[in-house]
Amino acid sequence: MNRSKDVETPMRVREYDYHMHTRLIHGAAVTKRWDYDHHVIPPLTSSTTFRLKSVQRGVEGFVDFGSEDIPLERKVPIYIYDRLDEPTRGMLEENLALAEQGEVCVAFSCGMAAISAALGISLQSGEEIVAHQTLYGCTYDLMTSWLPRYQIHTRWCDLRRPERLRQVVTPATRVIYFETPTNPTLELIDIAAVRAIVDELHQDREEADRIRIIVDNTFATPYCQRPLTLGAHLVAHSLTKNIGGFGTDMGGAVIGAHDYYHLLMAYRKNFGGVLTPKNAWAILVYGLPTLSTRMAQQQETALKVAQSLESHPKVAHVNYPGLESFAQRALAQQQMVSYEGKFAPGSLLYFVLKDAEGAHSAADRLVDYVAEHAYTITLAVSLGQLKTLIENPFSMTHFSMPAEQKIALGIVPGGIRLSVGLEDWRDIVEDLYCALEAI
Repeated sequence: MNRSKDVETPMRVREYDYHMHTRLIHGAAVTKRWDYDHHVIPPLTSSTTFRLKSVQRGVEGFVDFGSEDIPLERKVPIYIYDRLDEPTRGMLEENLALAEQGEVCVAFSCGMAAISAALGISLQSGEEIVAHQTLYGCTYDLMTSWLPRYQIHTRWCDLRRPERLRQVVTPATRVIYFETPTNPTLELIDIAAVRAIVDELHQDREEADRIRIIVDNTFATPYCQRPLTLGAHLVAHSLTKNIGGFGTDMGGAVIGAHDYYHLLMAYRKNFGGVLTPKNAWAILVYGLPTLSTRMAQQQETALKVAQSLESHPKVAHVNYPGLESFAQRALAQQQMVSYEGKFAPGSLLYFVLKDAEGAHSAADRLVDYVAEHAYTITLAVSLGQLKTLIENPFSMTHFSMPAEQKIALGIVPGGIRLSVGLEDWRDIVEDLYCALEAI
């Protein structure tokens, strides 16, 4: 039906007038990353190098790539070589920055490459990290085995009490690093409170000596929590997890303010660890656009599963931010919120078996039973997929940490991490109950 020319059609002309759920599906309304806009599905580039019309064009591309004199909003990319920049990954980066409510994003080949980059641009030899005492196993390895080779050392602190930073931070400290929720115990760190302490410490520091707060937001995802809005300087992600969502493609990302863009791009150019266009395309087309829908459903299921486990006589306790019994419930409700401002406790939970006949043996038997008999639960590391995944962090993902240190941090032999997928919650509970009865 043709509308009368005399009738004014109301339109939303600014993309930020739309809800974030919609914007994650459609992405940036205008992008300089591609020279045509007829596609409904974003295109995939499959060329590692790009044709240049002249030597001068190549010169301009190299100069522009590293130039901080040209404002980012005025830059039109000149593509030369995949490792520097390319269109598909660039479009994903625009949309990831939008999702985290940051200004820029630089994508990497995996989460650890992203974490390494965030730390790499923030530290020099002789400087220090203050990190929360509970971290993902590979991040712990990076800080204890590799960074010390470059005279970069880590001090450990229980950041659940941010005021302790006053005693732990030294003149050499340049980074405060943590996950929230933590892997695997789901402890929360108050990001705004950490920022308040850091701002206080900055009163006696020169600009060059200031501290950056880096938050790994993989467990929460930007659907549940946006650390930049709470005071973090940089956010790191494993895109392999909930943002990718389907368990098919690896990736990582660092999001922050404009000031970090050239440092991150130069780091990626020289150290490598570049996200491939094929992986970027899958995350751009399938992962990020479905994040809100998947997370909304998965956290509803996670709450029902957590409540069911909490009532089982063989379970000592369940850590899940959505439970009334969660020790940091007030902070969870304040900090973990969706784009609409609703409580969003995420899709991960951690439960510990009672110490009848040895919890470690019982946990191994439960996970082995699940691996052999369960239909809805898969024994596998990683998390944030369509399928529910189970693992024993003490023996698997956090194996590199000393046993006594793990136990002191609550990563106990009888502890089990469950990443809840999109199956019917009743089926997940039935499989868990069968496994619990079998041990």
